Amino acid sequence: MKNMHWVYGVTAALLAGSCLVPGAAYSQNKPEVIIGYEDNGADPYMVSMAEHMFEHQMNADVQYKLFSSGPAAMSALASNSLTFMCGLGVPPLVTAIAQGLPMTIVYNQERYTDAAGIVVKPDSGIHDVASLQGKKIAIVAGSQASFELATFLAAAHVPYSSVTQINMAPPQMRTSWVTGAIDAAIVWDPVFSALRAAGGKAIKTDGDLPREASSYNVCIANAEWAKAHPDLVRGFVAALDQGYQVTMKNRDQALAEMARATGVTVPVAKSELAGYELFSGADQTTPKVMGLDAGVKTSATYLTLVNTAKVLNMIGRIPSVPANFDSNVAPQYSKSFAH
Repeated sequence: MKNMHWVYGVTAALLAGSCLVPGAAYSQNKPEVIIGYEDNGADPYMVSMAEHMFEHQMNADVQYKLFSSGPAAMSALASNSLTFMCGLGVPPLVTAIAQGLPMTIVYNQERYTDAAGIVVKPDSGIHDVASLQGKKIAIVAGSQASFELATFLAAAHVPYSSVTQINMAPPQMRTSWVTGAIDAAIVWDPVFSALRAAGGKAIKTDGDLPREASSYNVCIANAEWAKAHPDLVRGFVAALDQGYQVTMKNRDQALAEMARATGVTVPVAKSELAGYELFSGADQTTPKVMGLDAGVKTSATYLTLVNTAKVLNMIGRIPSVPANFDSNVAPQYSKSFAH
């Protein structure tokens, strides 16, 4: 539960001063925008960053900040040190919402298919999800992995409490794998691919999850701040779509920029990117992503928030399931891209 501790201390501060987040301040007539991100492997938003699309589309003074995990990023967002956060999994967001923090998804970047899952050592005696019972698994507690593990275990009729979870950051998993400290991990790229390259066997990938209870990387903002700065949010969304378009139309250029940003080879970047179902600006308002107007409540993103909350409540990570997520899914900023 330690990744939830920050929530209680900052909820009141954020609710009391939600208009004071970065982006409200102006420097040389340009808003200051801080964009947080995770190392999820190759991703179109790296093209947006490399080609200064965020700066251009928002006409802003943009800074970037790397985070090792979702829970750490949510803490920074809640303490008003971020404007946007990208590459975030759904569970940290749902945890924050359950504690009353006004966070909203402004862009769903992609759905994990083969870029995340459970990987085990061949000699571990773990051949499937059922044989995880009584074993230890490395996990980023409170991240998307908590939801995934609970979902996979339930489908295999394995008690959640029968698997020992070892909380560690993805980079630490690589070290622990080499030293023999762990036999299994549930993690995302680039570590997921690295462990498979080191001889690990994937027994489940996120592609096995249904779309309405799936694993997504999303970009979020404070909902109140977004309402007060719609032009900045629309510019932010436009920059993400622009990065997507370059990725689709000039794959070699995009992969080279992603490889440079993540410090991997182009073939590795290509493999990482292949593990996602990517979403464009136009996709945002479709049922498979966030929907629009009355369709939001039946969209894949909204239903994933609901189903994630149910799982997090079941495993004791949140005290109750929020009544609704109506203010936490914001496709309206992508409306101009709708076909």
